[in-house]
Amino acid sequence: MIRIWVTLTCAGLALTAQETLSLEAALKEATERHPLIAASDGRILTAQGLVDQAAMRPNPRLTVQLENLRAWQLPYRPGIDKDYFLYLSQVLETAGKRERRSELAASNKQLAGIARDLLVQQTVAHVRQAFWAAAGASALVDVYTESLKNFADTVAYHEHRVREGNLAEADLIRVKLEHERIKLAASNAALQAEQSTIALQREMGRAVIDPGLRIHSDLAAQSPLPAEDADLAINQRAEVRLARQALNVTAANEKLQLAIAKPDLEISGGYKRTNGYDGLLAYLNVDLPWRHKNQGNIAAAGAETRVARSNAAAAEALVRAEVRGAFSAYKLRREQIDGTIAALTAQARETARIAQAAYREGGADLLRLLDAERTRLEAELLRVQTLVELRLAEAAVQSALGVTP
Repeated sequence: MIRIWVTLTCAGLALTAQETLSLEAALKEATERHPLIAASDGRILTAQGLVDQAAMRPNPRLTVQLENLRAWQLPYRPGIDKDYFLYLSQVLETAGKRERRSELAASNKQLAGIARDLLVQQTVAHVRQAFWAAAGASALVDVYTESLKNFADTVAYHEHRVREGNLAEADLIRVKLEHERIKLAASNAALQAEQSTIALQREMGRAVIDPGLRIHSDLAAQSPLPAEDADLAINQRAEVRLARQALNVTAANEKLQLAIAKPDLEISGGYKRTNGYDGLLAYLNVDLPWRHKNQGNIAAAGAETRVARSNAAAAEALVRAEVRGAFSAYKLRREQIDGTIAALTAQARETARIAQAAYREGGADLLRLLDAERTRLEAELLRVQTLVELRLAEAAVQSALGVTP
């Protein structure tokens, strides 16, 4: 009795420990714990440091200078013969260089933030696709399990008739062969389901893979979709926002390069002591932009701005095409499920039921029974595969619109 209780307790603990994962939970875990998203957070902090650095002003420069150090010549009077100089210099930036640097750094920080949003959208899209692929693989396993259960009754029925001498053993062998064929297909489906759950956890960014993960989903459930709105998708998609922000970055860099072409001023003031006399001095340094006017960097920045403008236009066109294609695919899959697939599945089930009843009454032969069962199984598999394609099309619509949890 104690042994039975221990066995039941261990079995209960094993079932309790087996994780059941829904789509919402998978998306939540992926967006909160994915290591690549955490790395993007670090890049944003890096960009913030560059923003702080860009706002810094140039440091002043202190210069101490001694001249006429000739102790080898006599007579030599250190306090009188040596010249002492003390300078304090400061660079004055012109043309708003500090402001231009700050604008560029702030634009790069926004670019890093949008890049994180893009990574989140891509992760969500991959997790959605992997989840529905895993859910479909699990549903195929359920279809095969149900078919094996029903076919086991058929095998038992034929074994009983063979023992009574009412059926040839060749027919029993044929039924068992069909049973083994379904078992083989079921084992392949189980392997595919396990690989799909592993792929799902990899897309979620898990470091430890749970081999006993179970998928909680309803492939046939109706889920409302937002209206087809390409303009809304353009504003929501991180790819478009990233391309637009890249244009802002290149424009800010072009302004900075134009400001760098303007020479800075360096003013200095100091103290001088020569031959025992004290004096003050001041001077001004300025670069003469005769040869080097930063023209190469200005031209390169202008070219990058034009490239970024073209990339932004291309990103918008791509999003419009993706939205149209995603909605077209979803509508087609929905029509197939509600029309052809529903009728085909219902007809195959009814045909299998009639063939089973007719065979037991002696009104149909074994081949017709096996064909009906095979057709019913293929129809069920086709229904599940079409439902998976419908869910994948739905995920594609959500990705095209830029929908994230």
